[in-house]
Amino acid sequence: MKRIYRNTVKGVAFMTLFFSMACSDILNEEPRSIYEPGYFQTEKGVLGGLTSMYAHLRYIYGQAYYYNICLTGTDEVTWAQSADANFKDADLTSGGQMTSSTSRADVVWDAAFPNINTASGVIENAIEVGLDPALIAEARFFRAFDYFLMVQTFGGVPLDLGAGELKFNTSTARTSVRNTVPEVYTKGIFPDLLIAVNDLPDAPRIVGGVTKTAARLHLAKAYLTYAWWLENPNNIPTYPESPRSDPDGHDAAWYFQQAYNVATEAIANPGPFGLQATFYDVNLAQNDRNKEILLFADHTESSEFYNGGSLTYGNGAAPDNFAGWMMTWNYTNIRSAGKEDGTEAVSSVQREAVQALGRPWIRMCPTINVIENTFADKTRDARYDGTFTTVYRGNWPKGGTSNPVLYNANNLPVYPGDAILSFLNEEPATPIDYYLPDKKDASNVGAGVLPDRADYVVSPRGISRLIYPGLWKLGPYRTDNGSGLGQPNAGSTRPFNIAKFSELYLIAAEAAVKGAGGSQSARDLVNVLRARAGKWRWDNNGNTAKEADYSDVLTAATPSVITIDYILDERSREFYGEGYRWFDLVRTQSWKSKAGSYEICGVNAGDHTPVTYNRNIENHHYLRPIPRAQLDRLEMTAAEKLAYQNPGYVEDFED
Repeated sequence: MKRIYRNTVKGVAFMTLFFSMACSDILNEEPRSIYEPGYFQTEKGVLGGLTSMYAHLRYIYGQAYYYNICLTGTDEVTWAQSADANFKDADLTSGGQMTSSTSRADVVWDAAFPNINTASGVIENAIEVGLDPALIAEARFFRAFDYFLMVQTFGGVPLDLGAGELKFNTSTARTSVRNTVPEVYTKGIFPDLLIAVNDLPDAPRIVGGVTKTAARLHLAKAYLTYAWWLENPNNIPTYPESPRSDPDGHDAAWYFQQAYNVATEAIANPGPFGLQATFYDVNLAQNDRNKEILLFADHTESSEFYNGGSLTYGNGAAPDNFAGWMMTWNYTNIRSAGKEDGTEAVSSVQREAVQALGRPWIRMCPTINVIENTFADKTRDARYDGTFTTVYRGNWPKGGTSNPVLYNANNLPVYPGDAILSFLNEEPATPIDYYLPDKKDASNVGAGVLPDRADYVVSPRGISRLIYPGLWKLGPYRTDNGSGLGQPNAGSTRPFNIAKFSELYLIAAEAAVKGAGGSQSARDLVNVLRARAGKWRWDNNGNTAKEADYSDVLTAATPSVITIDYILDERSREFYGEGYRWFDLVRTQSWKSKAGSYEICGVNAGDHTPVTYNRNIENHHYLRPIPRAQLDRLEMTAAEKLAYQNPGYVEDFED
């Protein structure tokens, strides 16, 4: 594979990282102008290769086009008003069609294989240079991590990169053979993760370093995913074709039980990890890198070098963290009146580098179904309020506008910090007047008016591809804004969260639903998170402290019999918009049943009529296509390339 091995050399050379043994809590990054395979035969080289594995996460997580294919086309997300083919193709509606040229799965393909090869180089050379087993275990974790990501995305992928299975390759290879799914799991993923669980420390050696708990989470999830693959309840085809049997002779039930055992063992022995007291605290920017986060792709506002990108402007490319832009609608279009007579339009909500706002790109939006059904309980379950921005507040003085007061809906006065536009929790008893902007106090963005309210409003059934609740979870945060708007055009300097302690409960619960046994039932496990969801200390919607505890109400409402469908709903409430959803629906083979249709209003201001869209989800879509650019690099015949590609994706090759 030409691309794989050239990237292995070039990519690591560009961002080779070295950690200082004198400083145990940070990673010090030093770029190298040259990189040679023999460098791994030195302690510094092995340590540099190891540390580069953390940097490679930035090229996948926070990369918005990859983020898009993890969510768009699921029940969580559809394309928004400014979407291009990257998003419409992923949605599989409105003429969109996934192809090997348009699928952005190339992001993970191009980032994972170089890192896999680097990990193999570290593993092969680490013992000779005297590296501690705990450090070697980090390399094993990342090799398994990338292979797990790849096998879920593409099916079977190569274990041999040119020098033999799981061997460090030092020369360009332009041919490739894909291993089967069972081979990738049983030869690559499981052995590496088992060693990682055994050898990794309980506490991270550096901030963000991988640990025993992180390894257990990924091992449990790999067992769970492989168990579903073996069971194959809906007869989804695999590729390369292979029997749905395990080389080690275990059946799906055995792997579901292992998933349960490993996840509950991690819960019982958490090390320094655990749940935050409230859901709000999990994703609050000021609380980033908290004890619930097991793995993240890190960024910082303290240095462009350590951030991996500009601190003042983002151009929409990795390694910037720009995923949060995608589900941010253009709230900056909102205008209020500068004069009481309704004249002198003023931008009342300006682009600002704060968690509730950020840079709008309008490429992705939630479906009405998510707002109405997934987050049906918006007043007691804190997860809706801790996921979305539902109120847009006036900040015009920070942009230099001196008006002490503006005039908004119903020509009523609004002041800095007041609600300018609100997304309602439910349909109001009084119909919303969604008149078009032909009145002096009408909303120019097509939001509506209710009597005696100064804020414009949109109800759940009124959200559209143009105007919708923003994703508060991923919003930016800076401490250097001063009294102004800060740097909202830069990529986010927050870490992108990849793995959370809370997922262990839902992995174990899912395994229990599939028959695994233990001291905790699926309902017990789910209710741990539902109890936490009932605890409030802050109300984003009201921008005020809120001391409330609805834990008993939420746990009592949990069904006595938990189903996979209910687990999936809970996963969406916990992890909405974080990039889990496509993998969840593919793993459980429920993509079509959960996301085959959805509702959303149109792309124009004032369009608040829901339309039902049907997705063309076919069985072959359960695997992403091998990137066309990769196929073009292979020295194979046209027939061999066609055989290499996942079935269902049309290709036209020339010999």
